[in-house]
Amino acid sequence: MVHLEQIGLGLDELEALRLADLEGLYQEEAAARMNVSRPTFGRIINEARRKVADAIINGKVLVIEKQIQEEEK
Repeated sequence: MVHLEQIGLGLDELEALRLADLEGLYQEEAAARMNVSRPTFGRIINEARRKVADAIINGKVLVIEKQIQEEEK
C-alpha cells in the first residue's frame, strides 16, 4: 500500500472554507460569524486554501484536525 503524506486542516480552517467558499460570504461577514477579526479570518482562510491546493496539486491526503487527534489515541 502506498503511504501518502497527510496535511492537517484545522476546524477553524474548515469553517473558514465553508463560510467563504461554500456559502460565498465576504470576509467581514465570515469573520463576524467566527467571532474573529477580519485580518485573522484572512490569515485563516489563506492558510486553509494553501493546504487544500497543496493536497490537490501534490497528491496529499487532507485530514481534518480532529481526525488526526482521534487516530493518535
